Amino acid sequence: MKKAFIIILLVLLADQVLKVWVKLNFFYDSSISILGDKGYLHFIENRGMAFGMEFGGEWGKLVLTLFRIVAVSAIGYSLVRMIQRGATTSLVVSVSLILAGALGNIIDSTFYGVLFSASTPFEKAVLFPPDGGYAPLLHGAVVDMFYFPLWQGRLPEWLPFWGGQYFEFFRPVFNVADAAITIGVVMFILVQRRQVEKPHDANGKPTSPEVPSNEQLADPLP
Repeated sequence: MKKAFIIILLVLLADQVLKVWVKLNFFYDSSISILGDKGYLHFIENRGMAFGMEFGGEWGKLVLTLFRIVAVSAIGYSLVRMIQRGATTSLVVSVSLILAGALGNIIDSTFYGVLFSASTPFEKAVLFPPDGGYAPLLHGAVVDMFYFPLWQGRLPEWLPFWGGQYFEFFRPVFNVADAAITIGVVMFILVQRRQVEKPHDANGKPTSPEVPSNEQLADPLP
Protein backbone atom coordinates (compact mmCIF):
# COMPACT_ATOMS: atom_id res chain seq x y z
CA MET A 1 0.00 0.00 0.00
CA LYS A 2 2.85 2.38 0.85
CA LYS A 3 4.48 1.89 -2.56
CA ALA A 4 1.22 2.62 -4.36
CA PHE A 5 0.64 5.74 -2.24
CA ILE A 6 4.13 7.09 -3.01
CA ILE A 7 3.70 6.55 -6.77
CA ILE A 8 0.30 8.25 -6.80
CA LEU A 9 1.55 11.17 -4.70
CA LEU A 10 4.67 11.77 -6.82
CA VAL A 11 2.75 11.65 -10.12
CA LEU A 12 0.06 14.00 -8.77
CA LEU A 13 2.65 16.48 -7.46
CA ALA A 14 4.59 16.53 -10.74
CA ASP A 15 1.39 16.82 -12.77
CA GLN A 16 -0.26 19.58 -10.74
CA VAL A 17 2.85 21.68 -10.10
CA LEU A 18 3.64 21.77 -13.82
CA LYS A 19 0.03 22.49 -14.78
CA VAL A 20 -0.33 25.37 -12.32
CA TRP A 21 2.99 26.84 -13.41
CA VAL A 22 2.04 26.67 -17.09
CA LYS A 23 -1.45 28.00 -16.45
CA LEU A 24 -0.16 31.05 -14.57
CA ASN A 25 2.87 31.85 -16.75
CA PHE A 26 1.87 31.07 -20.34
CA PHE A 27 -0.44 32.87 -22.70
CA TYR A 28 -2.88 30.45 -24.30
CA ASP A 29 -1.42 28.66 -27.35
CA SER A 30 2.08 29.95 -26.63
CA SER A 31 5.14 27.73 -26.38
CA ILE A 32 8.82 27.52 -25.48
CA SER A 33 11.32 25.10 -26.96
CA ILE A 34 12.80 22.36 -24.75
CA LEU A 35 14.29 20.10 -27.47
CA GLY A 36 15.03 22.43 -30.35
CA ASP A 37 12.38 22.06 -33.03
CA LYS A 38 11.47 18.54 -31.81
CA GLY A 39 10.01 19.33 -28.40
CA TYR A 40 8.06 22.19 -26.83
CA LEU A 41 6.12 23.23 -23.79
CA HIS A 42 3.00 24.34 -25.65
CA PHE A 43 0.08 25.50 -23.52
CA ILE A 44 -3.39 24.49 -24.61
CA GLU A 45 -6.49 23.40 -22.70
CA ASN A 46 -8.46 20.26 -23.44
CA ARG A 47 -12.16 20.13 -22.61
CA GLY A 48 -12.43 16.49 -23.60
CA MET A 49 -10.44 13.31 -23.14
CA ALA A 50 -6.73 12.53 -23.19
CA PHE A 51 -4.39 13.74 -25.96
CA GLY A 52 -6.74 16.52 -27.09
CA MET A 53 -9.76 14.40 -27.97
CA GLU A 54 -13.01 16.30 -27.39
CA PHE A 55 -16.31 15.06 -25.99
CA GLY A 56 -19.10 17.31 -27.17
CA GLY A 57 -20.68 20.29 -25.48
CA GLU A 58 -21.30 21.33 -21.88
CA TRP A 59 -23.39 18.26 -21.09
CA GLY A 60 -20.75 16.08 -22.66
CA LYS A 61 -18.10 17.73 -20.49
CA LEU A 62 -20.19 17.17 -17.34
CA VAL A 63 -20.84 13.52 -18.23
CA LEU A 64 -17.15 12.97 -18.95
CA THR A 65 -16.09 14.45 -15.59
CA LEU A 66 -18.63 12.37 -13.68
CA PHE A 67 -17.58 9.27 -15.60
CA ARG A 68 -13.95 9.96 -14.68
CA ILE A 69 -14.88 10.20 -11.00
CA VAL A 70 -16.77 6.89 -11.11
CA ALA A 71 -13.95 5.22 -13.04
CA VAL A 72 -11.30 6.47 -10.61
CA SER A 73 -13.35 5.19 -7.67
CA ALA A 74 -13.55 1.75 -9.33
CA ILE A 75 -9.81 1.75 -10.12
CA GLY A 76 -8.98 2.78 -6.55
CA TYR A 77 -11.13 -0.01 -5.12
CA SER A 78 -9.54 -2.54 -7.48
CA LEU A 79 -6.06 -1.37 -6.49
CA VAL A 80 -6.80 -1.84 -2.78
CA ARG A 81 -8.16 -5.34 -3.44
CA MET A 82 -5.09 -6.23 -5.54
CA ILE A 83 -2.77 -5.16 -2.74
CA GLN A 84 -4.76 -7.10 -0.15
CA ARG A 85 -4.53 -10.23 -2.31
CA GLY A 86 -0.76 -9.89 -2.69
CA ALA A 87 -0.59 -8.72 -6.30
CA THR A 88 2.84 -8.46 -7.90
CA THR A 89 4.80 -5.21 -7.68
CA SER A 90 4.54 -4.69 -11.45
CA LEU A 91 0.76 -4.94 -11.34
CA VAL A 92 0.48 -2.55 -8.39
CA VAL A 93 2.78 -0.02 -10.10
CA SER A 94 0.83 -0.15 -13.38
CA VAL A 95 -2.56 0.37 -11.74
CA SER A 96 -1.14 3.08 -9.46
CA LEU A 97 0.11 5.00 -12.52
CA ILE A 98 -3.30 4.73 -14.19
CA LEU A 99 -5.06 5.89 -11.02
CA ALA A 100 -2.65 8.80 -10.49
CA GLY A 101 -3.04 9.99 -14.08
CA ALA A 102 -6.81 9.80 -13.92
CA LEU A 103 -6.84 11.72 -10.63
CA GLY A 104 -4.57 14.40 -12.09
CA ASN A 105 -6.93 15.14 -14.96
CA ILE A 106 -9.99 14.95 -12.69
CA ILE A 107 -8.54 17.75 -10.53
CA ASP A 108 -8.35 19.98 -13.61
CA SER A 109 -11.81 19.24 -14.94
CA THR A 110 -13.42 19.48 -11.51
CA PHE A 111 -11.73 22.51 -9.93
CA TYR A 112 -9.70 24.54 -12.44
CA GLY A 113 -12.74 26.33 -13.86
CA VAL A 114 -13.50 27.68 -10.38
CA LEU A 115 -9.90 28.39 -9.30
CA PHE A 116 -8.54 30.18 -12.39
CA SER A 117 -9.56 32.97 -14.72
CA ALA A 118 -9.62 32.23 -18.44
CA SER A 119 -6.36 31.94 -20.36
CA THR A 120 -6.23 33.81 -23.68
CA PRO A 121 -3.53 34.59 -26.27
CA PHE A 122 -3.37 38.10 -24.75
CA GLU A 123 -3.92 37.52 -21.02
CA LYS A 124 -2.47 35.03 -18.55
CA ALA A 125 -4.71 33.27 -16.05
CA VAL A 126 -5.03 34.45 -12.44
CA LEU A 127 -5.48 32.19 -9.43
CA PHE A 128 -8.60 32.95 -7.35
CA PRO A 129 -9.84 35.78 -9.62
CA PRO A 130 -12.09 38.32 -7.82
CA ASP A 131 -14.81 37.96 -10.47
CA GLY A 132 -14.84 34.18 -10.27
CA GLY A 133 -13.38 31.46 -12.45
CA TYR A 134 -13.87 30.77 -16.12
CA ALA A 135 -16.28 27.80 -15.67
CA PRO A 136 -18.57 26.18 -13.07
CA LEU A 137 -17.54 23.27 -10.88
CA LEU A 138 -17.01 20.06 -12.91
CA HIS A 139 -16.70 22.04 -16.17
CA GLY A 140 -13.01 22.94 -16.12
CA ALA A 141 -10.53 22.22 -18.91
CA VAL A 142 -7.47 20.00 -18.59
CA VAL A 143 -4.12 21.76 -19.00
CA ASP A 144 -1.84 20.16 -21.62
CA MET A 145 1.70 21.22 -22.44
CA PHE A 146 3.99 18.55 -23.95
CA TYR A 147 4.29 18.71 -27.73
CA PHE A 148 6.82 16.61 -29.65
CA PRO A 149 6.59 17.03 -33.45
CA LEU A 150 9.36 14.52 -34.12
CA TRP A 151 8.62 14.26 -37.84
CA GLN A 152 6.65 16.40 -40.26
CA GLY A 153 6.18 15.94 -43.98
CA ARG A 154 4.16 14.38 -46.76
CA LEU A 155 3.66 10.65 -46.91
CA PRO A 156 4.86 8.76 -50.02
CA GLU A 157 2.42 8.82 -52.94
CA TRP A 158 2.47 5.02 -53.21
CA LEU A 159 1.03 4.60 -49.70
CA PRO A 160 -2.63 3.42 -49.87
CA PHE A 161 -5.34 5.83 -48.62
CA TRP A 162 -2.93 8.39 -47.09
CA GLY A 163 -0.43 8.76 -49.93
CA GLY A 164 0.65 12.35 -50.49
CA GLN A 165 -1.08 13.68 -47.37
CA TYR A 166 0.68 15.85 -44.81
CA PHE A 167 1.53 13.90 -41.66
CA GLU A 168 2.98 14.89 -38.28
CA PHE A 169 4.33 12.56 -35.64
CA PHE A 170 3.67 13.12 -32.74
CA ARG A 171 0.76 15.59 -33.07
CA PRO A 172 -1.20 15.33 -29.77
CA VAL A 173 -0.34 17.69 -26.90
CA PHE A 174 -0.41 15.90 -23.54
CA ASN A 175 0.50 16.24 -19.86
CA VAL A 176 2.14 14.23 -17.07
CA ALA A 177 -1.18 12.59 -16.18
CA ASP A 178 -1.73 11.40 -19.77
CA ALA A 179 1.81 9.98 -19.85
CA ALA A 180 1.24 8.16 -16.55
CA ILE A 181 -1.99 6.61 -17.84
CA THR A 182 -0.34 5.48 -21.07
CA ILE A 183 2.68 3.95 -19.30
CA GLY A 184 0.40 2.29 -16.75
CA VAL A 185 -1.84 0.76 -19.41
CA VAL A 186 1.14 -0.60 -21.38
CA MET A 187 2.63 -2.06 -18.18
CA PHE A 188 -0.72 -3.58 -17.20
CA ILE A 189 -1.08 -5.30 -20.59
CA LEU A 190 2.47 -6.67 -20.44
CA VAL A 191 2.00 -7.89 -16.87
CA GLN A 192 -1.28 -9.61 -17.74
CA ARG A 193 0.26 -11.22 -20.79
CA ARG A 194 3.17 -12.51 -18.73
CA GLN A 195 0.85 -13.88 -16.06
CA VAL A 196 -1.32 -15.67 -18.62
CA GLU A 197 1.76 -17.56 -19.77
CA LYS A 198 2.51 -18.77 -16.20
CA PRO A 199 0.58 -21.32 -14.11
CA HIS A 200 -1.60 -19.76 -11.40
CA ASP A 201 -3.15 -20.99 -8.18
CA ALA A 202 -6.79 -20.62 -7.15
CA ASN A 203 -6.16 -17.02 -6.00
CA GLY A 204 -4.65 -15.95 -9.29
CA LYS A 205 -1.04 -15.86 -8.02
CA PRO A 206 1.77 -17.25 -10.19
CA THR A 207 3.00 -20.63 -9.02
CA SER A 208 6.44 -22.21 -9.34
CA PRO A 209 6.99 -25.65 -10.85
CA GLU A 210 6.84 -28.36 -8.23
CA VAL A 211 10.29 -29.41 -7.01
CA PRO A 212 10.64 -33.16 -6.33
CA SER A 213 11.54 -34.21 -2.78
CA ASN A 214 14.78 -35.98 -1.82
CA GLU A 215 12.91 -39.27 -1.47
CA GLN A 216 11.51 -38.91 -4.99
CA LEU A 217 14.95 -38.15 -6.37
CA ALA A 218 16.48 -41.10 -4.49
CA ASP A 219 13.75 -43.52 -5.60
CA PRO A 220 12.47 -42.54 -9.06
CA LEU A 221 10.64 -45.84 -9.55
CA PRO A 222 6.97 -46.14 -8.48
